[in-house]
Amino acid sequence: MDYLLALLVVISRKGRIMGLSLLFHPILLFKRFASSIAYLPTLAAIVYAALGVLALIPPVSSDFLPEALKQLGLASPGDAQPLLSALLAGMISLMVFSFSMVMSVLSQAGANFSHKLVFGLISERRHQWVLGHYLGTILFILMLLIVPHATDGDRLWRSAAVYSACLMVLHCLGLFVYFIHNVSQSIQIDAVISGLHAATLKSMQCRRDNEQGKQWQSLPVPDVSNASYHEIPAREAGYLQNADLSSMAKLAADSDAIVHLDFRFGDYVLEGQPILRLECAPVPDQQWRDDLCDCLIQLHGESVEEHFVYGMTQLMEVAIKALSPGINDPGTARLCLHRLTDLLSHYMREQPANCLTDSNGKVRVYWQIEPFESLVHRLLTPILHYGVEDQSILLGLLKAVKSLSLMANPSQLTTLQQVADRIIENLEQHSQHHLDRRFVSQRLKQGHHRLLLPAELKAP
Repeated sequence: MDYLLALLVVISRKGRIMGLSLLFHPILLFKRFASSIAYLPTLAAIVYAALGVLALIPPVSSDFLPEALKQLGLASPGDAQPLLSALLAGMISLMVFSFSMVMSVLSQAGANFSHKLVFGLISERRHQWVLGHYLGTILFILMLLIVPHATDGDRLWRSAAVYSACLMVLHCLGLFVYFIHNVSQSIQIDAVISGLHAATLKSMQCRRDNEQGKQWQSLPVPDVSNASYHEIPAREAGYLQNADLSSMAKLAADSDAIVHLDFRFGDYVLEGQPILRLECAPVPDQQWRDDLCDCLIQLHGESVEEHFVYGMTQLMEVAIKALSPGINDPGTARLCLHRLTDLLSHYMREQPANCLTDSNGKVRVYWQIEPFESLVHRLLTPILHYGVEDQSILLGLLKAVKSLSLMANPSQLTTLQQVADRIIENLEQHSQHHLDRRFVSQRLKQGHHRLLLPAELKAP
């Protein structure tokens, strides 16, 4: 009894633990289940199980059916048990073969591109539907095998169930061909890069749609180092990828407080690390602070949907993986660089908000956004480092910087000019032959841009 009481005390104090949080928050539990790989296969298996129940319950009489349909009935549906057993064994073998081959292909794709992409490929909705049809067909046939046909039962309906099992297996064979074709297409580098590019653009568009209204503003962040504030630590370790900023602003307005987020979205924080600062006279109670922390979206991995910068960094990682000595595929790196250039151009066209005001125009929430200079350095410097000896990569980087300079503001143009100067230095260092230098000098003069570039490389 003492142990049970102690356990209840621990549960009451540690109710924020993930497992207990899911236990007492069924909506959150359903959302996590709906976003998991098992969601669609479970729905499909339930539908097939319902069909199996309909095939097993005492049916209505078949006397009203046309005589042509009655001729299709098996003479003895109970003798179809060996056929159902063969279908079941074949379906299990088909399922094992399909997914063992897929995992082998995906492991190879992870070795060539990035292991972060493997889970995204196997968690696609269409792949989940195929898995659901496989599981549902196996479940349907298994139900027919478990419940034998009664000799005095209506043989037409049982025959229809056996025919349905055969049609389901034929359907799964068609899905097998589709599944193999689709997986083989999805691991092609063009499909992988295009998928990452599209997902990142969609995430950026969602953020733009959410930041509609005059309450979303971009203002200088005040210095709160000398102000009176209260710190709120992180409740667990993980990636803080996003936040329900509107709910945060409402909570802050209710307590006449100002919330400062001491991290950038996408940062990894430790348990107990201060992540929020509150500017308010009376310190809010624990329940209010827990509600504020509940507005944070904290995951244990990278989600492009929640934070678009992850899509950019994953494209950069695919590029540097392609430039590694074991793969040595600069063409793939250039494809990634083209997509990164497009994403950066979209990022430059807008001014992201960094604060949210209430109905009276008072700022309630401040958060940090990554400067353009930092983002460009994170994305382009690794590609420059790994491809420093490849002339095509250096010229590709120079072309990207030229294109971005056409839409840059003065501050962004200064950053791009510094990147271009560094690229020129590497071109001068690694282009010693006169043919290489003449080719690079021609490329320096091509294209429209706003950068200050030399007419030709300096003589060695």
